[in-house]
Amino acid sequence: MKKMMITAILYTLITAVLLGVVYPLAVTGLAHMFFPRQAEGSLVSRNGVLVGSHLIGQAFSGPGYFWSRPSSAGSGNGYDATASGGSNYAPTNSALATRVAGTVQTLNPKGTNAPVPIDLATASASGLDPDISPAAAFYQVARVAAERHVSEDTMRNLVSAHITQRQFGLLGEPRVNVLELNLALDKMTPAAAK
Repeated sequence: MKKMMITAILYTLITAVLLGVVYPLAVTGLAHMFFPRQAEGSLVSRNGVLVGSHLIGQAFSGPGYFWSRPSSAGSGNGYDATASGGSNYAPTNSALATRVAGTVQTLNPKGTNAPVPIDLATASASGLDPDISPAAAFYQVARVAAERHVSEDTMRNLVSAHITQRQFGLLGEPRVNVLELNLALDKMTPAAAK
Protein backbone atom coordinates (compact mmCIF):
# COMPACT_ATOMS: atom_id res chain seq x y z
CA MET A 1 0.00 0.00 0.00
CA LYS A 2 2.83 2.38 0.92
CA LYS A 3 4.56 1.70 -2.42
CA MET A 4 1.34 2.45 -4.32
CA MET A 5 0.89 5.74 -2.45
CA ILE A 6 4.46 6.83 -3.21
CA THR A 7 3.99 5.88 -6.89
CA ALA A 8 0.70 7.84 -7.08
CA ILE A 9 2.24 10.92 -5.44
CA LEU A 10 5.32 10.80 -7.70
CA TYR A 11 3.14 10.32 -10.78
CA THR A 12 1.00 13.30 -9.75
CA LEU A 13 4.06 15.51 -9.16
CA ILE A 14 5.71 14.52 -12.44
CA THR A 15 2.57 15.07 -14.53
CA ALA A 16 1.85 18.35 -12.72
CA VAL A 17 5.33 19.64 -13.58
CA LEU A 18 5.22 18.35 -17.14
CA LEU A 19 1.67 19.41 -17.99
CA GLY A 20 1.41 22.42 -15.68
CA VAL A 21 4.83 24.02 -16.27
CA VAL A 22 6.93 22.48 -19.04
CA TYR A 23 4.18 22.08 -21.67
CA PRO A 24 2.70 25.60 -21.25
CA LEU A 25 6.18 27.17 -21.36
CA ALA A 26 7.08 25.17 -24.48
CA VAL A 27 3.85 26.11 -26.27
CA THR A 28 4.23 29.78 -25.28
CA GLY A 29 7.87 29.78 -26.45
CA LEU A 30 6.95 28.22 -29.80
CA ALA A 31 4.08 30.69 -30.25
CA HIS A 32 6.41 33.64 -29.62
CA MET A 33 8.97 32.17 -32.02
CA PHE A 34 6.67 31.31 -34.94
CA PHE A 35 3.70 33.68 -34.41
CA PRO A 36 5.04 36.68 -32.45
CA ARG A 37 2.27 39.11 -33.45
CA GLN A 38 -0.53 36.72 -32.52
CA ALA A 39 1.21 35.63 -29.30
CA GLU A 40 1.29 39.24 -28.17
CA GLY A 41 -2.45 39.70 -28.72
CA SER A 42 -2.41 41.02 -32.32
CA LEU A 43 -1.84 44.55 -31.01
CA VAL A 44 -2.10 47.44 -33.46
CA SER A 45 0.16 50.49 -33.16
CA ARG A 46 0.12 53.72 -35.12
CA ASN A 47 3.06 56.11 -34.98
CA GLY A 48 4.46 54.09 -32.07
CA VAL A 49 1.26 54.43 -30.03
CA LEU A 50 -0.84 51.40 -29.12
CA VAL A 51 -4.34 51.97 -30.51
CA GLY A 52 -5.98 48.61 -29.92
CA SER A 53 -6.02 44.95 -30.85
CA HIS A 54 -7.13 43.34 -34.06
CA LEU A 55 -8.96 40.74 -31.95
CA ILE A 56 -10.75 42.84 -29.30
CA GLY A 57 -13.62 45.21 -30.05
CA GLN A 58 -13.55 48.74 -28.69
CA ALA A 59 -15.90 51.69 -28.55
CA PHE A 60 -15.90 54.27 -31.33
CA SER A 61 -18.44 56.97 -30.58
CA GLY A 62 -17.36 59.95 -32.68
CA PRO A 63 -19.69 60.76 -35.58
CA GLY A 64 -16.74 60.66 -38.00
CA TYR A 65 -16.01 57.01 -37.24
CA PHE A 66 -17.58 53.68 -38.00
CA TRP A 67 -19.16 52.30 -34.84
CA SER A 68 -18.61 48.82 -33.44
CA ARG A 69 -21.21 46.40 -32.19
CA PRO A 70 -22.66 47.35 -28.82
CA SER A 71 -20.94 45.64 -25.91
CA SER A 72 -22.30 44.11 -22.72
CA ALA A 73 -18.82 43.21 -21.42
CA GLY A 74 -18.31 44.86 -18.05
CA SER A 75 -20.05 47.82 -16.52
CA GLY A 76 -20.29 51.30 -18.00
CA ASN A 77 -20.02 51.42 -21.77
CA GLY A 78 -18.88 47.78 -22.02
CA TYR A 79 -15.79 46.74 -23.99
CA ASP A 80 -14.06 45.57 -20.78
CA ALA A 81 -11.77 42.75 -21.89
CA THR A 82 -11.49 41.49 -18.31
CA ALA A 83 -15.26 40.97 -18.13
CA SER A 84 -15.99 39.36 -21.48
CA GLY A 85 -19.52 38.12 -21.85
CA GLY A 86 -22.90 38.97 -23.24
CA SER A 87 -25.94 40.03 -21.28
CA ASN A 88 -27.58 36.58 -21.60
CA TYR A 89 -30.98 38.27 -21.85
CA ALA A 90 -33.67 36.28 -23.61
CA PRO A 91 -35.22 37.86 -26.73
CA THR A 92 -38.36 38.55 -24.69
CA ASN A 93 -36.50 40.37 -21.87
CA SER A 94 -37.72 43.95 -21.52
CA ALA A 95 -34.23 45.28 -20.67
CA LEU A 96 -32.87 43.88 -23.94
CA ALA A 97 -35.82 45.21 -25.93
CA THR A 98 -35.40 48.67 -24.39
CA ARG A 99 -31.65 48.76 -25.09
CA VAL A 100 -32.08 47.59 -28.70
CA ALA A 101 -34.87 50.13 -29.29
CA GLY A 102 -32.65 52.90 -27.90
CA THR A 103 -29.76 51.84 -30.13
CA VAL A 104 -32.00 51.74 -33.20
CA GLN A 105 -33.36 55.20 -32.36
CA THR A 106 -29.80 56.53 -32.02
CA LEU A 107 -28.70 55.01 -35.34
CA ASN A 108 -31.68 55.81 -37.56
CA PRO A 109 -31.43 59.63 -37.57
CA LYS A 110 -27.68 59.42 -38.19
CA GLY A 111 -27.81 57.12 -41.20
CA THR A 112 -30.37 56.06 -43.71
CA ASN A 113 -33.99 55.18 -43.07
CA ALA A 114 -33.19 51.57 -43.97
CA PRO A 115 -33.57 48.91 -41.29
CA VAL A 116 -30.66 48.88 -38.84
CA PRO A 117 -28.47 45.78 -39.36
CA ILE A 118 -28.89 43.42 -36.43
CA ASP A 119 -25.22 43.48 -35.45
CA LEU A 120 -25.36 47.26 -34.86
CA ALA A 121 -28.27 46.83 -32.45
CA THR A 122 -27.27 43.70 -30.53
CA ALA A 123 -24.12 42.72 -28.65
CA SER A 124 -22.10 39.65 -29.53
CA ALA A 125 -21.81 36.70 -27.15
CA SER A 126 -18.42 37.90 -25.89
CA GLY A 127 -19.31 41.58 -26.00
CA LEU A 128 -15.90 42.20 -27.60
CA ASP A 129 -16.45 41.35 -31.27
CA PRO A 130 -13.98 43.44 -33.31
CA ASP A 131 -15.91 42.96 -36.54
CA ILE A 132 -19.18 44.10 -38.02
CA SER A 133 -20.98 42.79 -41.08
CA PRO A 134 -20.46 44.54 -44.43
CA ALA A 135 -24.14 45.57 -44.22
CA ALA A 136 -23.48 47.30 -40.88
CA ALA A 137 -20.47 49.13 -42.32
CA PHE A 138 -22.34 50.21 -45.47
CA TYR A 139 -25.26 51.36 -43.29
CA GLN A 140 -22.93 53.90 -41.64
CA VAL A 141 -21.40 55.23 -44.89
CA ALA A 142 -23.72 58.25 -45.25
CA ARG A 143 -23.09 59.47 -41.69
CA VAL A 144 -19.31 59.02 -41.82
CA ALA A 145 -18.99 60.50 -45.34
CA ALA A 146 -20.97 63.60 -44.34
CA GLU A 147 -18.89 64.05 -41.19
CA ARG A 148 -15.60 63.56 -43.05
CA HIS A 149 -16.66 65.71 -46.02
CA VAL A 150 -15.97 63.01 -48.60
CA SER A 151 -18.26 61.39 -51.14
CA GLU A 152 -20.31 58.36 -50.22
CA ASP A 153 -18.77 56.51 -53.16
CA THR A 154 -15.29 57.08 -51.71
CA MET A 155 -16.49 55.80 -48.36
CA ARG A 156 -18.17 52.74 -49.94
CA ASN A 157 -14.92 51.94 -51.75
CA LEU A 158 -13.03 52.16 -48.46
CA VAL A 159 -15.48 49.78 -46.79
CA SER A 160 -15.32 47.38 -49.75
CA ALA A 161 -11.52 47.33 -49.54
CA HIS A 162 -11.72 46.27 -45.87
CA ILE A 163 -14.16 43.37 -46.21
CA THR A 164 -12.59 40.08 -45.15
CA GLN A 165 -14.19 37.19 -46.96
CA ARG A 166 -14.94 33.76 -45.50
CA GLN A 167 -11.86 31.75 -44.63
CA PHE A 168 -11.23 29.12 -47.31
CA GLY A 169 -14.45 30.35 -48.94
CA LEU A 170 -16.68 28.57 -46.44
CA LEU A 171 -15.75 29.31 -42.80
CA GLY A 172 -17.39 32.24 -41.04
CA GLU A 173 -19.12 35.19 -42.62
CA PRO A 174 -17.79 38.20 -44.55
CA ARG A 175 -16.79 40.88 -42.02
CA VAL A 176 -15.15 44.25 -41.54
CA ASN A 177 -12.68 44.90 -38.73
CA VAL A 178 -13.81 48.24 -37.26
CA LEU A 179 -10.41 49.26 -35.86
CA GLU A 180 -8.65 48.67 -39.18
CA LEU A 181 -11.41 50.49 -41.08
CA ASN A 182 -11.22 53.52 -38.77
CA LEU A 183 -7.42 53.62 -38.96
CA ALA A 184 -7.64 53.60 -42.78
CA LEU A 185 -10.29 56.33 -42.51
CA ASP A 186 -7.95 58.52 -40.43
CA LYS A 187 -5.16 57.91 -42.92
CA MET A 188 -7.43 58.80 -45.87
CA THR A 189 -8.94 62.04 -44.55
CA PRO A 190 -7.12 64.95 -42.89
CA ALA A 191 -7.48 65.41 -39.15
CA ALA A 192 -9.30 68.75 -39.66
CA ALA A 193 -12.14 66.91 -41.43
CA LYS A 194 -13.03 64.96 -38.30
